[in-house]
Amino acid sequence: QVQLVESGGGLVQAGGSLRLSCVVSGRTFSRYAMGWFRQAPGKERELVAAISSGGSRDYADSVKGRFTISRDNAKNTVYLQMNSLKFEDTAVYYCNTGAGAGAAPYYAMDYWGKGTLVTVSS
Repeated sequence: QVQLVESGGGLVQAGGSLRLSCVVSGRTFSRYAMGWFRQAPGKERELVAAISSGGSRDYADSVKGRFTISRDNAKNTVYLQMNSLKFEDTAVYYCNTGAGAGAAPYYAMDYWGKGTLVTVSS
């Protein structure tokens, strides 16, 4: 059974930083791409960053230059470093394990954790 557990969210002022983590179990982590999604109130869930099994990265335009996705295969963990946070980054953030190895395009598997809430105050 695939399980994903996100952590690291919280309340931060605009311009601040947070680092999210997601630990994955039940899957051969290193073989697959990983992604971070977010869902703001009243909006659809959107992909913000993805990393391939080989480490190639892809980002949504709204976070390019501010967010960095990384992975540690030894720890079955994917990270999202978020800098220069904006009010519009407020959302619940979810990690996801991909259907394949590639990040662009990224094909999500239907496995989701509970998410971690990021709140950016203006």
